[in-house]
Amino acid sequence: MAGRNGRTVRDLRRANRTAVLQRLYFDGPLSRFELGPATGLSSGSVSNVVADLVADGLLEEAGSVDSDGGRPRTLLRVAPGSGHMIGVDVGETRVRIELFDLTLTELARAERPLTRQGYDVEVIVGHIRDGVAEVLDTAGIAPDRLLGVGIGVPGIVEHSPDRGAVVHGQTIGWDAVPLEELLRSTSRLPETVRYFIDNGAKTLGQAEMWFGGGRGAHNAVVVLFGSGVGACLVTPEVENGRAVEWGHLTVRVRGRRCRCGALGCLEAYAGAESLLDRWREEGGRPSEGADEETALTAMLAAAYPAEGGAPDPVALAVLEETAEYLGAGLSDLINLFQPERILIGGWAGLQLGTRFLPAVRRHASSYALRHPAEKVTIDLGRLGPDAVTVGAAILPLADFFARGGRRPEPAPEGPHPAWRTALEERTPH
Repeated sequence: MAGRNGRTVRDLRRANRTAVLQRLYFDGPLSRFELGPATGLSSGSVSNVVADLVADGLLEEAGSVDSDGGRPRTLLRVAPGSGHMIGVDVGETRVRIELFDLTLTELARAERPLTRQGYDVEVIVGHIRDGVAEVLDTAGIAPDRLLGVGIGVPGIVEHSPDRGAVVHGQTIGWDAVPLEELLRSTSRLPETVRYFIDNGAKTLGQAEMWFGGGRGAHNAVVVLFGSGVGACLVTPEVENGRAVEWGHLTVRVRGRRCRCGALGCLEAYAGAESLLDRWREEGGRPSEGADEETALTAMLAAAYPAEGGAPDPVALAVLEETAEYLGAGLSDLINLFQPERILIGGWAGLQLGTRFLPAVRRHASSYALRHPAEKVTIDLGRLGPDAVTVGAAILPLADFFARGGRRPEPAPEGPHPAWRTALEERTPH
C-alpha cells in the first residue's frame, strides 16, 4: 500500500535498512542506542532493522561499551565477508582488476599490461573477463557472492536503455562501444551479477570523496593525471560527481596535435604521453621499448638526480613547462567552479608527487582570480594508484546500499539505475 507521498511500506523498510547500513559503514561500530539519533529512526525501528540485518548476516557484534549506570551496550558493525565487489580500472598502461570484501579490503588482484594497440575492444573485454575469473579463483570466492563488477573507463559513458553502458572514447579509438553488452555476451558470471560502468576520472573522484582527501569537502575537483588528463567535479548539486573532459580544454590556438585529433588541448601538453614525446623531440633518451611509467620514472631521475648529480636541462625544462600548463589548466577549474579542494591522482600525478606540486600550485595561483585562488587547496590524492579500482567497486556497493542491503536480482533488460540514486543521496562528509 502506498502512502500520500507514493512510498510503500516496502520502500520505507528499504530506506530504513539503507540508513542503518550506511551509518554503520561510515561511522561504525555503533550501538543501537547511538543509531537512533544518528539515523533519525525510533528505537523500535532501529531494533527491527538491526534484527533483520543481523539475520541476513550483514551486521556482526564488535565488542561493547559501558552505558551510564546500565548494562554495557553492544557495538555493531558491517560484516566484511557478507558481500564482495570487483573494481576494474581500464587504464592507459594496464587493466587492473581487484576483488574487495564489503568493507573494501582488497582480497585479490590481477593486472593485464596494455601495448599501444591494447585498446582493441575484444582484447579489453577478454582482459576483464579473465581477470574477474582469476581474482575470484585466487580468493576462493564463488561468483554468486558478488554484488557486482564496477568498471572505470576512459571517455564519455552513455547509459542506453537498450544496450546498457556505451563508451565514447575518442582518444582510444572507441566510437559508441557497447561495452556492457559485450561483457554480458561473454560473461561467465551469474545473471544476478551486474556491471556498473563509468568514466575513470569519476570513479577516482568518488573514491577520494568517500575515503580519501576529498572527505568532508562539499565542492571539490579530483584530477586524473596519467597518459592523458581528466577530472571529476563534485558540488552540492552533483554529489556523486560529474566527469569533465578537462584534458580537451584548448590551451593554445593552433597548438600541438592532441590524441583526440584537435589542436592545442591541455592533454597535448600536460599528459604523460605528450610530456615524454616532448622530451624525445628535444633530444631526451628514454629507454628503448620502455612503457610510459618506466619512461616517466627515467625522465624524473634525469631532471631531479640524486644528491650531487647534474640535472638534465632538457628534462627539467619540459617538466617545468608541464607544471605551468597544469597550473594554468587548474586555474580554469578554480575560476569556473571555485572548489574548496583540488586533488591530483592518477599514476603520473602520483609519480610526479610532492616534488612537482609546489610549481603547479604557484602557476595555478598566478593564473587564477585572486579570491577563489586564496580559498582552494591543491594536494595529491590519498588513495594511491588503486583509487580508480576502489571507486569502481563503490558503484556496486552504492547499488547494494540503495536496495537496503538486498542481494541483486537477475539483471533487467536495461542498466539498473539504483546505484546512481545511492550516490546522489549519500556522499559521506
